[in-house]
This record gives sequence, C-alpha cells and structure tokens, in this order.
Amino acid sequence: MADDEAKKVAELVKGIRIAMLTTTSVDGGLRSRPLATQEVEFDGDVYFIVERDSSVVADVATHPQVNVAYVDDSTWVSLSGVARAVDDTAKLAELWNTFTDAWMRGGPDDPSNLLLHVDARSAEYWDAPGAKVVQLANLVKAKVTGHRVEGDTGKVEM
Repeated sequence: MADDEAKKVAELVKGIRIAMLTTTSVDGGLRSRPLATQEVEFDGDVYFIVERDSSVVADVATHPQVNVAYVDDSTWVSLSGVARAVDDTAKLAELWNTFTDAWMRGGPDDPSNLLLHVDARSAEYWDAPGAKVVQLANLVKAKVTGHRVEGDTGKVEM
C-alpha cells in the first residue's frame, strides 16, 4: 500500500474513538460490538483492550477474519483484516488510559485483560467533508442536476 493511501485511511479514522468490530461467532453467526480504538499506527495495525474470557477472544480464535467499522457525521471507513489475542503486558500498559479505566476491571497488570490486535488487510472509505450545511447543499445540487453526490471514496489494499 502506498504511504499516501495509508495516510488517508489513518487521517479518516484518527478522530473516531469508537469502532464497531464484527466477528464470526463460534456458532457461525455474525456479531458486532463497540470497542474503543487504543492505537491506529496505520501501517494497518489497530489495537483494542478486551477481557481474556470475552466472546470476542473466543470468536477470533475460531474465525480470525474481522471487520472494523468507523463512522462519524461525514466519514465511513471499513477495515477488513485478521485479529488475534495478544498477551503483552508492556504494550497493554502503554495503551491503558483513563477511558480504559472506566470500562475495564483491574488495570493493565490484571491477567483478565489483554490486547486484541487487528492486522488490517484492506480498507474502504467514503468521505463527505464539510459542515452539515455543505453536505445538504451538495445533496440538493445532485438532485437538481441529476448528478451523484460528490465525495471521496476509495479502496486500499494494505
């Protein structure tokens, strides 16, 4: 993946704190849950802090292919990749913060907490920058002219 493509994806997701992680459950169904992104290095690595005995850890042990979706008022990013549980206390301590304290029991040294690492293999994005008024104006313009709404889209292989 070209550096400018990686930078584009990183720029789009960096301000979006919560992602929806979708896994294939042990019984084969799809399951999505909100998780706080701890770090987006964007060579394609995404880290989440999870509980060792959670269903997400069991899911990725059986079916490591995942989707991570980021959404805000004008941006949508879908990352497809492979996830694995990582037992790295030093990295966990590095990523632990006040926000994590609000959701997780114990701390970074608590053996019930570990990292979920997602190695993103591809990304798709849709970006409609600008204030709501600009987005609305573009929508009206598209309707009047018969042209599609303009926005930035792309698919990136990592």
